[in-house]
Amino acid sequence: MTITFITGANKGLGRETARRLIECGHTVLVGARNREQGEEAAAALGARYVPIDVRDDASVAAAAANVTEHEGRIDVLINNAGVHGPLGDPSNLTAADALAVLDVNLIGVVRTTTAFLPLLRRSDDPVIVNVSSGMGSLALTHDPDRPESHVVAPLYTSSKAALTMLTTQYAKGLKDIRVNAADPGYTATDLNGHSGLQTVTEGTDAIVALATEGPGAGTGRFVSRHGEMAWS
Repeated sequence: MTITFITGANKGLGRETARRLIECGHTVLVGARNREQGEEAAAALGARYVPIDVRDDASVAAAAANVTEHEGRIDVLINNAGVHGPLGDPSNLTAADALAVLDVNLIGVVRTTTAFLPLLRRSDDPVIVNVSSGMGSLALTHDPDRPESHVVAPLYTSSKAALTMLTTQYAKGLKDIRVNAADPGYTATDLNGHSGLQTVTEGTDAIVALATEGPGAGTGRFVSRHGEMAWS
């Protein structure tokens, strides 16, 4: 039985990913900061709730200890938790604004990955999926035919560009684990006020595909629902 831990799994892409992976036969652990929402999602989906706030070292360590005690390992870690931060005119951005976004979207991934590596290394086929975004792509955000080029989200885009690079470095450095990034595409979620053009199910296609690949699949890839993307 494949055991999958998902951060930010109480709503949006995380919750839909959990639902779909349970349908695929995974045992899913719903990681979420909000206990009430996390417990509700887990109960509705048939999963187990694990409290985790990716901004907090002690919370992340406690989540890893919780999984160690109950499951003893994980096979797939999906770093999904994310925030968008300020949108539009960047004139009044502050260092505090930047730290708040990076603390979840980038540093939270580092915290969670480091804490869960011992659990992943107990798997016969360990996998990490980082939920990044085409909003972090220089090519897509400069292509007038792409929706990514029409959004001004300075800190979100910067954090996702950093996350895609972090993914390539993990893939190079963690020889025993497959590490890939998923681009959900412009999906209707709370993050964008449900303005996205894709359904939440379409938005999870790449995440689910990377989480369900068999042994020997590639590492260090950036994948959308339409296939592999260039690192640019």
